[in-house]
Amino acid sequence: MRPSTPPEPPEPSDSPSTNSPTHSDSATPTNSAARSAARKQPASGAEGAPRGGAAAPGSTPRGPRRRSSSVFGWPRAIRDAGRAGLRVERASLNPLLALRGAAGVAVILALTLWWGSPGLAVSSAFGAFASGIATFQRSFHPRPALALAAALGLSVSAFLGYVLAGNPPAFLCLLALWAFGAGMAWTFGAVPGVVGAFTVAMMLVVVTLPATVWEALQHASLIALGGVVQAGLIVIFPVRRWGAQRDALADALAGVADYARQLREEPTLPFDPEPLMWARTAARLTPGQARRRPAQLSGYRTLAERFRAVLAALADPLGGVPDYGPERERVRDLLRAAGTVLDAVARAVRRGETPTVPASALEVLRVPADGPVLPPGPARKAALRLIALTEEAVDAAGGPLEVTDRSGEHRVRDRFGPGVVRVAARAVRRELRLDSPVFRHALRLAAVIVAGWLLGEVLPSEHGYWIALTIVTVLRPDFTDTVGRGAARLVGTIVGVATAGLVLALSHPGLYLAAGWSLLSVFLLYLLIRTGFTVVSACAGAYVVFLLGIAGQDWAQTVPERIELTLVGGLLALVSYALFPSWETPRLRVRLGDWLAAAATYAATVLTDYADPNPNPRTEQRARQALLDVRAARMEWEQTTDRAAAEPVRARGLSRRAAADAHDSLITAGRAASLLESQLAHHAGSFALSEHSGESAMAHDPGAEQFARVLLAAAEPAAQAVREGRTPDWTEVQHALEEWRDNTEQPESIALRVAELVTDSFVEVATVTRGRRSPSPE
Repeated sequence: MRPSTPPEPPEPSDSPSTNSPTHSDSATPTNSAARSAARKQPASGAEGAPRGGAAAPGSTPRGPRRRSSSVFGWPRAIRDAGRAGLRVERASLNPLLALRGAAGVAVILALTLWWGSPGLAVSSAFGAFASGIATFQRSFHPRPALALAAALGLSVSAFLGYVLAGNPPAFLCLLALWAFGAGMAWTFGAVPGVVGAFTVAMMLVVVTLPATVWEALQHASLIALGGVVQAGLIVIFPVRRWGAQRDALADALAGVADYARQLREEPTLPFDPEPLMWARTAARLTPGQARRRPAQLSGYRTLAERFRAVLAALADPLGGVPDYGPERERVRDLLRAAGTVLDAVARAVRRGETPTVPASALEVLRVPADGPVLPPGPARKAALRLIALTEEAVDAAGGPLEVTDRSGEHRVRDRFGPGVVRVAARAVRRELRLDSPVFRHALRLAAVIVAGWLLGEVLPSEHGYWIALTIVTVLRPDFTDTVGRGAARLVGTIVGVATAGLVLALSHPGLYLAAGWSLLSVFLLYLLIRTGFTVVSACAGAYVVFLLGIAGQDWAQTVPERIELTLVGGLLALVSYALFPSWETPRLRVRLGDWLAAAATYAATVLTDYADPNPNPRTEQRARQALLDVRAARMEWEQTTDRAAAEPVRARGLSRRAAADAHDSLITAGRAASLLESQLAHHAGSFALSEHSGESAMAHDPGAEQFARVLLAAAEPAAQAVREGRTPDWTEVQHALEEWRDNTEQPESIALRVAELVTDSFVEVATVTRGRRSPSPE
C-alpha cells in the first residue's frame, strides 16, 4: 500500500464555453448573450434557408465548416483543439452558488478536523467537493438529487476499491469494469458521464488512504455525508428557485423575438430551433417538480412555437407580399412589434414579473381602421394570426398564461422504477456495437485506465495513480474534447500548483490556514466553473497543493511530480484515441441520411395534413412529432459536422462542399414544409380568422395527398442510398409532382409551391452527394 496522501479531486467536466449554461438552482440554461450571438449565425432544423442551397442575401446559414483540400493532419488538429481547450470564456458569475458549494466543503472539513485526523479530513472533503461539482452540471434534474446520486456513487466506488486494493489482479478487474461502466454512462448524456468519471477517480485515489476495512467504511460514509450536506444546503438555502427553467423558456422567447427582427431584413432567414428544444427539455419535470411548478412557466413554450411559425409565414415571399411597397413595410412593422412583445414576455418570465408591453407595439398589432393593408392570401392570414397571438400574450399580463397543447406541454418524468430501468437497459444495448462512439469510448477508457495504473505502479513514484487520474479526467468520446482538455489540464495544473506553492512558501500556513486556502480555491473553482477547463484545472491544482498542507506533506516534492505525471497521463489519453479512434467523419453520410429521411417524412406529413379537410388531434400530433424528429436529426448532423471538421482525417465519401450544399438544401425543404404547416387549421389554436381575412376557409387540394404518399414511400430508400454512398432516386416523386401540377385546379396554391421547393431541394441533395461509396464507420 502506498503512503497516505490526499486525493486529487477530478476537475469539473464539460463546462460549456460559448454556449455554456448559466448556473442556477434547478438547472443550467443557455447563456443569453451567447445565444443571442449564435442566433446571428442562422441555423435551422425544420425551418430553413433560401431555395437551391443558396444563402439569403446577407445571411450566413450554418453548415459544415469548410476547409481547404490540403491534408488536415495531426499537428494542425492537435494545435487547433489545444487552443480551443485553453480558451477562457466570459461567463456570468453567481457568487451565492459558489459560496453555498464551498460552505458544504467547509462543513465537512471542519467536522472531520475537529473529530478525526487531517488525513480523514482531506479525504472526506473530497465527497462534498465532488458532489458540489455535480450540482453545477448541465441538467434540469433537481440539484439535491444530483448531489446525492454523485455521493452514493463516490462512496460505493471508494469502498469497493479499498476492499480489493490488496489483491492487484482483482482490483484491476474491478477498475476495468468500473471504467467501462463509467464510459457507457455517456449513453444517458454528459451529466451521468461526468459523475461516472468522478467515481473512477475516487476509486483511484481514496484507496491509498485507509488502513483497515473499518477506516474504509468511515471514509465512504463521510464521502456520502458530503453529498448529503450539499443537498441539504441546496434545500435550506435555495438560490433563485426555478431559475434554470425560467432562463430556458425566456431564451426560447427571446430567440423568437430576435428571429422576428431579423426577418424584417432577410425574409427567408433560417430559424435556429435549439432554444426551443432546450426549453422543451426544461419542461420535463419530476412529479414533485410538476406539483410545485410556478404557473407562469405554463404555456409560453407553445406560444413561442406558434409565433415562430406565423412569423416565418408572414415574412416569406411565398405569402404573396412583394419585396418593396406598403405591403412589405406593413410586414416589417408587424415583425418589429411582435419582437417587442416577445422580448417583454421573455423579460417577465426570466424575472418572475408581470409582462409590460409598450402601447406603441400593441397599436401596430391591430387591424387598421381602414382595413387590412396586406392582400388576401397566406400573408394576410399570418398577419391576423399574429395579431390574435399577441392579444393572447397580452391577456396573460394580468395573470399566468395557461395554454397547453395536446402533445403534452409539460411532460412528467417517470419515477425511478422497473420501467425506467428497462428503458435504460434498451438504451445501453443499442450502444453495444463496435461503431458506437460511446461503446468505443468505454472500451478505450477501460483499457488505458488499467495501462495507466500499471505504469504508475512501475514508476518509482508515490503518486503514480495521478497518471490514471489524468486519463479519466481528460479522455472523452470525441477527439476535440480529449485534446482540448488535455492541454487545458496541463497548463492549468502548472499555473495552479505554482501559484499555490508560492502562497505556501510565503505564508507558511498551519493546519487551519491551509484549510482556509483550500476553501478559497474551492470557492474560486465553483465561481469560475463556466469560464473554461484551464481556469478550473488551475483552481483544482491549487486545491490539491493546499490539501497537502493540511496533511502536513512537503508540497515542494510532490508538485513537480504531479506535473510530470499529468503530462504522461495526457499523452496516454491522446495515444489511446489515436490507436482506437471514434471518428465522426465516416458518419457524415449516416447523419445526412437520417436528416433526409426526417425532412421528407415531415414534408409528407404536413402535406397529408393539408389535404385532410377534417384534421384531428392525431394528425396534429403526427405533424408535431415529425417536426421534432427533423430538429433532432439536424442537431445530430451539425454536431457530427462540427466534430468532423476538427479531426485529423480526410472527408471520405462526402466532401465538405457537398456536405454544406446538402445542408442548405435540406434546410430549404424543412423551411418550406414549416411554412405550409403554419397555414394549417390547427395552428390557429383557439382563435378564428377575422372577417378581414378575405377567405372563409383553407382550400384543400386532393393532389397533395397523393404526392405525400409517394414522397413518404421514397423517403427511406433515398436516405439509405445516401448512407451507402449511392445516388438517391427521386424519379417517382418528380412524376407525382408533374401529375399534381397537370391535374390541379389551383396552380398557384401554396401547397403546390411548397411541394416544388421540397422536390427541388431533395433532387439537389441527390446531385451534390453523388460520388464514391462511403466506407462503413470505424
